[in-house]
Amino acid sequence: MASDGSSHLQNAVTKTQTAALGFRVKSAWAAVVLLTHTAHSPQLSDVSRIELCDPRLPETRQPYHAAMGKLETNSTKLDQRERAVRSISQQALTILLKRYQQKGFWIRRAALVVGSQIDPAKIANPHIRAHALEGQLFRSAMEQTLQDHNVRTDVLLERDAYSTVAARLRQSSHDVERAIQDFGRSRRRNVDHGAQSKSSRCLLRYLRSDSRGIMAAEAGALQC
Repeated sequence: MASDGSSHLQNAVTKTQTAALGFRVKSAWAAVVLLTHTAHSPQLSDVSRIELCDPRLPETRQPYHAAMGKLETNSTKLDQRERAVRSISQQALTILLKRYQQKGFWIRRAALVVGSQIDPAKIANPHIRAHALEGQLFRSAMEQTLQDHNVRTDVLLERDAYSTVAARLRQSSHDVERAIQDFGRSRRRNVDHGAQSKSSRCLLRYLRSDSRGIMAAEAGALQC
């Protein structure tokens, strides 16, 4: 499905502006940040989330889970669920990219921040393997769609995000952390400015509930 509307996009730019996206990929949804590049420094232009499942199809939230939390082994069900997740993810990302394009942003790169990249086949516990397979599916579905839209994409581990970005930018981890803190202040100002609206209140709750994931996504976008 498309974004749930939890977004605080700044005013439309008057001409095309280069931008980068950072995603913290979760199971069935993803946090999204949009960074624009100015002559002086990157600016946080939007924070939102997109849904990668269909609430009308509960099985798309945890496609590799069977009843009682067991690993689903029915190949027919798995094939249907995988195709549904990829279709939903493609739709959500396409809508997101089109919205940014209409606002005048040219998205050239993106970073997908994930919690793990372990090979699910190496996990003995079926329940844990189901979660790993789901993480792999949602990530790969997003990565494929971004590539289809000619958006160069990198995948980062959340625990290594700051150090990886610092190395790529040839800066210290402290510099990266300070930039993320600046983004955090910008987030709070933007949301507080429109706190009376329903969408802003929803976004504020979301920012508070997943600040770590959003910060990781910001770090990922920073190195794009």
